[in-house]
Amino acid sequence: MCGRPVCPILEKFKTFSRFPALSDNIFGASPPSVFVGRYGYPQVSAGPLVPPDVDGSDAAIFDNSQSWSNLSIEDIIGLRSRLVRSNMRLNVKDAAVPDIMLQKSQELALSEVPVDTEVWFHKPPRIDMRFDSVTTPMGPSGEVTKLDITQNPVVPRHVDKVVYDTDVRAVDAVGELYSSDISVDHITRLLSIGLLGKQRKIVPTRWSITATDDMVGKKLSNDIKYFPEINDILVYSGGIHGNHFEILVFPGAYAYELIEIWMPKAVWSGGNVTLEADREDHRKKKSYSNLGGGYYAARLPVLEYLHRTRRCASIFTIREITPDYWAPLGVWVVREAAKQAMSSVPMRFDSIDEALMDMSARIHTSIDRWKPVSWLLDRKTKQKTLMDFVHKY
Repeated sequence: MCGRPVCPILEKFKTFSRFPALSDNIFGASPPSVFVGRYGYPQVSAGPLVPPDVDGSDAAIFDNSQSWSNLSIEDIIGLRSRLVRSNMRLNVKDAAVPDIMLQKSQELALSEVPVDTEVWFHKPPRIDMRFDSVTTPMGPSGEVTKLDITQNPVVPRHVDKVVYDTDVRAVDAVGELYSSDISVDHITRLLSIGLLGKQRKIVPTRWSITATDDMVGKKLSNDIKYFPEINDILVYSGGIHGNHFEILVFPGAYAYELIEIWMPKAVWSGGNVTLEADREDHRKKKSYSNLGGGYYAARLPVLEYLHRTRRCASIFTIREITPDYWAPLGVWVVREAAKQAMSSVPMRFDSIDEALMDMSARIHTSIDRWKPVSWLLDRKTKQKTLMDFVHKY
């Protein structure tokens, strides 16, 4: 009745109908994955995620967002619904002096491969399905009474080194891990369960995802500002799961702008087109983005490209969310959609106007709606007008 291609409510019921009854004791390989809630902060619920009766390497896909691009939304929901969330009540400061169950959760989070885990609950986990704009969907949850890790975690050398260095700041730890090719998902997990920084605290997963994207992004942009400017005007195009990106990269001092366009009947949207924008330049961004975690997630793949090519540029990005995005999957979708766009073969143009017209051909929303919203394009036009005046006289 809402006009969406798939009904999120019916899909939720379909997922529940397929879920087997759970007992108060489960065994499986954690992907590895941990989750920390934010409600009641600084008292939070935290613990590992475990898919019952899933063994060894088969569990890795349950929390590897980089491998989900080719799965359908239904498949991702089905996958995530099989993860049982183990909840223990903690104060965020407990990371400094963890009890035995938190210690085991931290050990699990260190690993780069699945870890066999057994969990006992106060009573059988409650079958539920939660959706969120930042975190991935999650299935049943229950209060933990006992937790055992039945195999040794495989810990990368760089992770071991950084985690046991209690004199390094969290921001520096994140930067060092990223430079050592530790995945963003793994870094987020370590930050969330309280394993990074001088004054260690448990961080709600929702916050740790965005914090990791932002800290890595700032590290990259601080370098990019001093690289030589790119020579070409380039457009990258692509996306996944109803999140379409058009990314314009052009010569200029470092600046980044994201315009989000929510089409009618897309998730979280009403019956009208909604546009929001945020941006930054070479100066430090002073406040949290009004676009939420998606701003930092969309920025990261572009910064990775510029850092890899050792070039500086101005970046104008459009994210158009279509009705094909009918259920929220988490901010990883934004990061992976932008990454897919940046992996496309770029189109080259002689002018920004030509590039914008090409971009508009793949965007459902008229250029007359989104171009006037852009601070970056307006600034570029004014700079061009000023330079034309200077050259004329």
